Amino acid sequence: MPRGVILVVCFCVCTARTVVGFGMDPDLQLDIITELDLVNTTLGVTQVSGLHNTSKAFLFQDAEREIHAAPHVSEKLIQLFRNKSEFTFLATVQQKPSTSGVILSIRELEHSYFELESSGLRDEIRYHYMHSGRPRTEALPYRLADGQWHRVALSVSASHLLLHIDCNRIYERVIDPPETNLPPGSNLWLGQRNQKHGLFKGIIQDGKIIFMPNGYITQCPNLNRTCPTCSDFLSLVQGIMDLQELLAKMTAKLNYAETRLSQLENCHCEKTCQVSGLLYRDQDSWVDGDHCRNCTCKSGAVECRRMSCPPLNCSPDSLPVHIAGQCCKVCRPKCIYGGKVLAEGQRILSKSCQECRGGVLVKITEACPLLNCSEKDHILPENQCCSVCRGHNFCAEGPKCGENSECKNWNTKATCECKNGYISVQGDSAYCEVSTSDRSPSNDCL
Repeated sequence: MPRGVILVVCFCVCTARTVVGFGMDPDLQLDIITELDLVNTTLGVTQVSGLHNTSKAFLFQDAEREIHAAPHVSEKLIQLFRNKSEFTFLATVQQKPSTSGVILSIRELEHSYFELESSGLRDEIRYHYMHSGRPRTEALPYRLADGQWHRVALSVSASHLLLHIDCNRIYERVIDPPETNLPPGSNLWLGQRNQKHGLFKGIIQDGKIIFMPNGYITQCPNLNRTCPTCSDFLSLVQGIMDLQELLAKMTAKLNYAETRLSQLENCHCEKTCQVSGLLYRDQDSWVDGDHCRNCTCKSGAVECRRMSCPPLNCSPDSLPVHIAGQCCKVCRPKCIYGGKVLAEGQRILSKSCQECRGGVLVKITEACPLLNCSEKDHILPENQCCSVCRGHNFCAEGPKCGENSECKNWNTKATCECKNGYISVQGDSAYCEVSTSDRSPSNDCL
């Protein structure tokens, strides 16, 4: 649209009326800094230059301070709030960057009936209030603690909440109606929640509470309009042009993305598997030594099957035993002592400790550990030479049970037992498979 046409339309259509002399009943407002009678000698604050020179501004920085209202001011505040459904808190603040603190708090003991808090750690403004005897909090994300001057106006109209920052409407929400009938003993704190908590660090100026609709207009008179100004109209047109340009760019990017997606649809995307920090490609196979399984990567999912061990036909002078590092049992020579048959690695205690190795009993000279139990609680584990205390956890030392079996402690030993629904493989309960009777019947056609 040509600029001349814009100006003509603006001149002919738009009539803006800004309320310059906005009247205010002094009985419907509370000038907080004036009522608190803050001076340069007030402990904990220092009078400084503000955003403007028409009112006092104070720097809140000391930790030792108690800036609160006198009893007669608190009583005046209670009367002003009574049966009011509309009010606005105004302030001009410059908060130290990345700090948190309470700008204004009206409270009775531990209950906050009105509290405006700025958190520089979470970059949000919090409005604390009471509803039906219970505390409520509205968190409004905004970075107020940035070291810059800001005009803050929080307006409440029944269940309607408005937040203006620097005369810009930032948030508008529906909330639970706050309680405005303050109980006796309520007090007003400026720049802190109480004596020790919520200490605000920065400058506060023009702190006021307005008890009338749209109280924010006293801070920002230009917001009281019946029609946009020509400047607003031009800004709107420029905004529309910027949005059109942005839409054209986004459309171009979307078309490019659709082109790329159509190309990717024709690509073969291989799904991989990651196991114990190792990456396997599709159809790769490996041996899971810990559980004696052959595993394969199939379309991003790991499928494992237990290694199949051949049946053992050991000679009469040998027995099948587990060897460390091997998944399947092997035949090893057995030992016989006093009519007792010992497999490879098993021990027997006679005059000395002997272990079966390669079909021969070999004397073992290692010392037994000291036991932390009475002698009557000493027990000798099966096929071992050193006693242990009663209740010893044999499963912590072995045997090594497969994924479908579990270790069970007995009085003198530990054994592997198949879990419910599983049966041992070739008579070895360390490795179990699904019982054929528990398998689901096939859905053959009748």
